[in-house]
Amino acid sequence: MAKKHELDAADRNALPDSEYAFPRLRKEPLSDASHVRNAIARFDQVKDATDGERREAFDRIRRAARKFGVDMTAERWQDLGKPSATRTSSDKKQTPSKGDLRAASRDELYAEAKRRNIRGRSRMTKAQIKQALGV
Repeated sequence: MAKKHELDAADRNALPDSEYAFPRLRKEPLSDASHVRNAIARFDQVKDATDGERREAFDRIRRAARKFGVDMTAERWQDLGKPSATRTSSDKKQTPSKGDLRAASRDELYAEAKRRNIRGRSRMTKAQIKQALGV
């Protein structure tokens, strides 16, 4: 018989405080792998928890993750619930400067024209795209 992943109000009320990541608040049940993944994702959304409670919740979640075979890469409670650290702000595409665009290939110019939603760009020559971009 498959384990039920949804907890209705009666199920939640029947759980002891120790089954929650945040026992005082009775937030984020840790009854199965699905709920552990949810607790990881929503960790930073829990309101009214002290830093001490967050530290303890992190330990509870880590133990539950091991128990249910859930991959948890965060090393500190401050990192839980945050977007993946694989993409940093320096990885985000920046708007190229005019100097960058002067030396850009047609494909790079076309990409910038697409980003700026310049109409007719697919039929333009490199020079026409440069003119439309104001380079």
